[in-house]
Amino acid sequence: MAMVGLFWIAEGDVYVGAKPSGMAPGVRLTPEGVLGLGDGQSSLHLWEDVRALTVADVPVKTLMRQVGAAKDMAIGTLLELALPSGIGPGVDAPALMTVSVETPEGTHELSTYVAAAVGYSQTEVDLSRTLLTRLTAGAATLNTTLAAMSDWGRAWEGGSPRRADREELLRKWLD
Repeated sequence: MAMVGLFWIAEGDVYVGAKPSGMAPGVRLTPEGVLGLGDGQSSLHLWEDVRALTVADVPVKTLMRQVGAAKDMAIGTLLELALPSGIGPGVDAPALMTVSVETPEGTHELSTYVAAAVGYSQTEVDLSRTLLTRLTAGAATLNTTLAAMSDWGRAWEGGSPRRADREELLRKWLD
């Protein structure tokens, strides 16, 4: 499993945002279409009907966001050590992004969890959004691009690549 831009690639499966677990919300890109997962948003939007695919509410990595995450982790650790078990702040759920799927029937909004703890680099956000637009450009482009992403996921071993490598992959998939 690896994160590349706004995508989470687990073996051959490609998700926008984090791969969902249980009834958590998520969005999977399949050869057939955009699949909404989770409680209340189970749906399939066929690629032939998808006119546009966009993502909103994407947290962009900033120094302040990184400092805030480190501060929250330090405070959480101190509280965990100082307070008896079960007392203290709960674990916050990751932030949600909104994936908008435009079809002839209208725009359908799907939720998915953010996979990057402190946000995504602006370059990865821009490249990922361009890649999502490319997926709606036609069947040949869609099949080639999605197949390349899936093939990479099946061949990749290890965690998420470094930032420069992720950006290079996104550019490669855009070619």
